[in-house]
Amino acid sequence: MNRILPATLAAVLVTVPLSFANAVDTAPREPYGIALEGFAYPYPVHLLPVVNDGEQLSMAYMDVPPAQPNGHTVVLLHGRNFPSSYWAPVIKMLSEAGYRVVVPDQIGFGKSSKPLGELHFDNLARNTIALLDHLKIEKAEIVAHSLGGMLGVRIARAYPDRLAHLVLTAPIGLEDYRFYVPPTPTEKMIETEDKLTADGYRKQLQTNYAIKLPPEAITPFIDARFNIKASPDYPRWLRAFVSSGQMIYREPVAHEIPLIALPTLFIMGADDHNAPGRPLAPEALRARMGQNAELAKALAAKMPNARAEVIPDSGHLVFLEAPEKYRELVLGVLGR
Repeated sequence: MNRILPATLAAVLVTVPLSFANAVDTAPREPYGIALEGFAYPYPVHLLPVVNDGEQLSMAYMDVPPAQPNGHTVVLLHGRNFPSSYWAPVIKMLSEAGYRVVVPDQIGFGKSSKPLGELHFDNLARNTIALLDHLKIEKAEIVAHSLGGMLGVRIARAYPDRLAHLVLTAPIGLEDYRFYVPPTPTEKMIETEDKLTADGYRKQLQTNYAIKLPPEAITPFIDARFNIKASPDYPRWLRAFVSSGQMIYREPVAHEIPLIALPTLFIMGADDHNAPGRPLAPEALRARMGQNAELAKALAAKMPNARAEVIPDSGHLVFLEAPEKYRELVLGVLGR
């Protein structure tokens, strides 16, 4: 069963951009399940049955109604290291602006099933369109972050008629990581990830993502990952997590981005140099990776209807670090 925040705490969560449910919960807790049982989400969570490669799975999602409907729907696509609950301030912002907001956990992440098979962007794209069909949403706005940006690109390429705008927030995948990083065996990645400590993970987030949030704001991300380790199903979760890393490496989207004709906005943190797999690249190549703001500007210039906005003094979590500027940019493009 999914634990839902009490109304008063949920109000605090979505009112203060840098607050998260578990950041104020310092009491000892039981270990989370691999579907984040025990980890609070800011709105009710629903489940959609899906089948991927013959496997019966459940896709979790939040469906938040608007305060005063404007007739449009926004779908939020999360990153790899974050449960979709981190979208809480953006959900509130969009709902108050009149948008219905649909927030899925992709298969392999958050409160959704962890498959036995490998993850693929094509499957995740089909699942997202199946969710829109289930909710009878003919066309939606896509606002994506990090790995979600790669998925947003795949959806825009495969289902352009289902989208109105594409907002890519600090996306990864703006370069083909295969040009820098040698292939890594899955078992080696599993061994490396399993050895990571909570303190090491915190430092990894702060370093890789140039996070400019107070430490307590990062704690829920640490909890969401490390409270799972005591679950008997942890090995299954770990394999799914590593599969998502292999998906990023094996299924690049950088070459497809210039082909997107939809109105597209890149919102980049000036200090975001996140580049998956950089530690595995030859040392001479590492500095070339992760020039994300410049990559976004170069890609936007090749697209028929795109632009890139770079927010100074912001890192990978730009929508949490610069919420007012982010609000201005997102509502500005969605309102066109």
